Amino acid sequence: MSSMSVLTRDEAQTRAQLLDVHHYTIELDLTAGDATFGSLTVIRFTVRAGQDVTDTFVELKPAELRSAALDGQPLDPAALTGNRLLLKNLTPGAHELRVDAAMHYSRTGEGMHRFTDPSDGETYVYTQLFLDDVQRVFAAFDQPDLKASFDVSVTAPAGWTVLANGVTEHLGDGRWRAATTPPIATYLVAVAAGPWHSVRTEHRGLPFGIHCRRSLAPHLDADADEILGVTRACFDRYHEKFEESYPFDSYDQAFVPEFNEGAMENPGLVTFRDEFVYRSAVTDTERQNRAMVIAHEMAHMWFGDLVTLRWWDDIWLNESFAEYMGYQTTAEATRFTDTWTDFAVARKSWGYDADQRPSTHPVAPEAVGDTASALLNFDGISYAKGASALRQLVAWLGEKDFLAGINTHFARHRFGNATLADFIDSLASATERDVHAWADAWLRTTGVDTITASVASRPGQWTLALDRDGSRPHRVTVGVYDRDLGDGRTLVLRERHESDIPPAGAPQPRSGTHPALVVPNDQDLTYAKIRLDGTSLETALRGLSGIPDGLTRAVVWNTLRDMVRDGELAPADYLATAAAHLGEETELAVVEGVLGFATTQLADRFVGAGQRPAALTSLTSLCRALIRRTEDGEAPGLRLTAVRHFIDVAAHPDTIAAWLAEGTVPGGPELDPELRWRILSRLAVLGATDEGAIAAELERDPSATGREGAARCRAALPDADAKRRAWEEMFTGDELSNYLFTATAQGFWQPEQADLVREYVPRYYRDAVAVAARRGAAIADAAGRWAFPAHAVDAENLRLGRACLRDADPIPALRRKLTDQLDDLARALRVREA
Repeated sequence: MSSMSVLTRDEAQTRAQLLDVHHYTIELDLTAGDATFGSLTVIRFTVRAGQDVTDTFVELKPAELRSAALDGQPLDPAALTGNRLLLKNLTPGAHELRVDAAMHYSRTGEGMHRFTDPSDGETYVYTQLFLDDVQRVFAAFDQPDLKASFDVSVTAPAGWTVLANGVTEHLGDGRWRAATTPPIATYLVAVAAGPWHSVRTEHRGLPFGIHCRRSLAPHLDADADEILGVTRACFDRYHEKFEESYPFDSYDQAFVPEFNEGAMENPGLVTFRDEFVYRSAVTDTERQNRAMVIAHEMAHMWFGDLVTLRWWDDIWLNESFAEYMGYQTTAEATRFTDTWTDFAVARKSWGYDADQRPSTHPVAPEAVGDTASALLNFDGISYAKGASALRQLVAWLGEKDFLAGINTHFARHRFGNATLADFIDSLASATERDVHAWADAWLRTTGVDTITASVASRPGQWTLALDRDGSRPHRVTVGVYDRDLGDGRTLVLRERHESDIPPAGAPQPRSGTHPALVVPNDQDLTYAKIRLDGTSLETALRGLSGIPDGLTRAVVWNTLRDMVRDGELAPADYLATAAAHLGEETELAVVEGVLGFATTQLADRFVGAGQRPAALTSLTSLCRALIRRTEDGEAPGLRLTAVRHFIDVAAHPDTIAAWLAEGTVPGGPELDPELRWRILSRLAVLGATDEGAIAAELERDPSATGREGAARCRAALPDADAKRRAWEEMFTGDELSNYLFTATAQGFWQPEQADLVREYVPRYYRDAVAVAARRGAAIADAAGRWAFPAHAVDAENLRLGRACLRDADPIPALRRKLTDQLDDLARALRVREA
């Protein structure tokens, strides 16, 4: 078979002009063994009259094409070229295509993924068809604007339950049938089959269900009330916001193994990574994140499923809206009211970082040439920057007009497709503001604006000037703070006022004394880097914990993070600020975000090898102080966070080895599987454990996550043979699943072992290119994200990487990851030099 082809934008437009696709009948046979499954597809479509081009193709990637027939006439199997079955000389009118094939199961989370649970030997399969992996499961005209209705039936082993987009019915003898869907895009078809543990209920007359592997049943049951409570609350809130009712016949949420993303918005059957079924203790911030993902995916039922993008250049119409609605609706409808603080600390930096790399792109690009290019745009720009832009739009437009425009959009395009222009026209119908100009400024441009504050004062008055380095208009809330004269440490809000950037006129004096702190973008309503005036920066460094509002503190911490990354604030000063203020921080999301940046970026990359021990010592002392602060049991989430980071930065094994031996941290928590594997992994890095201990721990926890923990520990051992075996498993063999590949990669490179793994740095570029070409986009992503030698912050690594991009022709998914990693590497070198 010749090489596979990616679909281009021009090809999709040509095919959409030629065809109307009406209906798919799909029969899947999951009883044919563990390598392949049967896939029989019947497609009813119409060829429009008056078309110059009458040839087209249908996509599929079969293990074996058994037969194909068009209007009852057999097609030559040789008509399958790569992943395209050619259909030639089509006449105007109705047609029926029938394709019978055997398809490969996947171990990489693409297409039909098959997983056997090591805990109990049970097997599960599920589909992940986004973006163009439909063709791994059934034959299809695989583009988002050829929507159709689907009838799906599945033959499954005895004892299995089959879930799908619509309500499923067991017909007997392992045969299941799903209700006919309304018109949906091909990439949204979903099937999940296996001996699921299910919790079912009804809400507003619709069947709701949550599902997981049987081995996770006790953990799902423990959280079922919370998960279903969040689901019901968000469902009700969306029905208050949207005039269009939920458009499908049921709402199932399946927590599936080895899932590559956070979740997928299949209508009626949302799939989530099953790490969201917590086996071990988690913080409230993690529970809040799960709630947000539930809300995010539910928003897609309208943004993406009911109204679908016409082509992938408008992916922001899916992801930016779901991201914004996920955070906003979680805050409005659930107990998790501080979601925007978490967004500011944990999510927004993803967008800022992506937008400063050479791979940046507009939120809404003018044109995305093909599906491979489109897949690269599912990044911090389409999610975090896009959501930030929408938050700014709501601040500028007003929520009433924003929702009115959205509802007009749904009414105009329900069960159809739409573009950026369509959406802007819908918004324009609800307001007199120039939303077209706003879209040009915010959605068609790249990069991060910087807003710099300067404050001048004289007796009785002060003046604030906000200068913008960039091109976008901003509406911000400015927070003005004074020191509390009572204790000198606490800051008191004097006023908040709105300000437009650029301003309509010259800055106007305001009455009062020179403020201690002025925070542009105080409530984080815009997307821009912030630079404080000199007095405010000094106040922030000395008194950050005294700022009364958690979201404002998050904005200031983001400013300090940006300054470190831009070489304007020494890493040691950031660490000193963290040491001075995290002990008083009440927002857990802020603590997690600051410690995460300080550990994985600052200590591991931004300080040189000579300064790293001091950075780890500082972080160890900070975490120890947080552990002592939480001995009263009043802040279990903060204590768990401190314990996790104490383990991660431990430079000496004695304390954490004692915790592992005793099965508990003194004063708690007791060590659950997550903490045990975390400690063992760090002990492996430090050379304080061995294969015997890893094998014993795996026997204690033989679960899928236990297997990943063992792989991570084995790859982290400071032993030449262990490194060789790990490397061969990743890059020579193809047996590792996507999750086991990632776990092995996470263990392999360690700053403490730079000399031991030095020989593998040049090998990485050759072997990563080869494994990506051989195993495809999901493994390419993992190889670029987790297997990259990020610890090697030196000019030689940068040279090798740039030569790879220039000479080796990596596939697009790996090329994008390498481009980003090398830009981050160059930034780390600049920070070290600064």
